[in-house]
Amino acid sequence: MTYNLTIRLYTEEKCFGPGIAQLLHRVQRLHSLRAAAMEMDMAYSKAWKILRRAEEELGIPLLHSVTGGKGGGGAVLTDEAVQLLAAYDGFCAEIKAYGDKLFEEKFEKWMGNSK
Repeated sequence: MTYNLTIRLYTEEKCFGPGIAQLLHRVQRLHSLRAAAMEMDMAYSKAWKILRRAEEELGIPLLHSVTGGKGGGGAVLTDEAVQLLAAYDGFCAEIKAYGDKLFEEKFEKWMGNSK
């Protein structure tokens, strides 16, 4: 037996969750929104749409991007995005650790039967 816990943040609308976090982590690593979207099998236009919606709801820019050209384009996270992503990751890790402990306490009786 197992469980699944997904953390989503809301303002008036859903504004941040595992999908945008994954996208931002990949942008951090690849320095490109297009490459991050491709790695997630996501259309570049969808990645932009998700990113813009999150920025609108949060009221902060998440990405600095440079248009292509002779040196090529690229993208980096804003300082606010780096801080938000770190807070989100830390929150998720702490909730997961607590959830694991609570899950074991509440479902221990049934967990032993599924091994």
